[in-house]
Amino acid sequence: MATKQIYHQDDLIVLIRERDQKAFAYLYDNYSQALFGIIDSIVNNQEESEDVLQNTFLKIWNNFDSYDTDKGRLYTWMLNIARNMAIDSTRSKHEKIKNKIQEPSDSVYHKNNLFVEDHTHETIGIKTMVDNLKDDQREIIDLAYYQGYTQDEISKKLNLPLGTVKTKVRQALLTLRNQTNETANMTELRTKNG
Repeated sequence: MATKQIYHQDDLIVLIRERDQKAFAYLYDNYSQALFGIIDSIVNNQEESEDVLQNTFLKIWNNFDSYDTDKGRLYTWMLNIARNMAIDSTRSKHEKIKNKIQEPSDSVYHKNNLFVEDHTHETIGIKTMVDNLKDDQREIIDLAYYQGYTQDEISKKLNLPLGTVKTKVRQALLTLRNQTNETANMTELRTKNG
């Protein structure tokens, strides 16, 4: 039967900085329960707390070079990361709940109020340009700019990779910019030909 490797904290820090996965597994095995307890006391949901714990260890791994032994113990540094990740998760959850509480008809009202009830030349033109977008681009623009979703939230809502959402937003904005430029050029020509 193999004996379990035991690391002194200084050796553990050096090995993890060298990206030693066995040392990191040791770190996880020895600290995950304590960090989970802190996370769960803030998040108060086991499944979500487990997700936050995994994200915490990812952040520890990816940012280990920022750990400074002169500023405190390793456990304290990891504890601060875990606590901040749990607080961020809780804030994010409250934002999502707040957004779900908003009536869908409320966002439709604002959209209609912006485009239908305000009959200025500019808003009518914008409505026409947005309506001319491809369906998938129009849906993403609607979620991002009229309903206030972040690209990450759109990705989850539409079950699309984040990169795809970013590409579609960029393509839609380029299309709108080109349409705006074409409209401005046509207006300028009409003014000159008056």
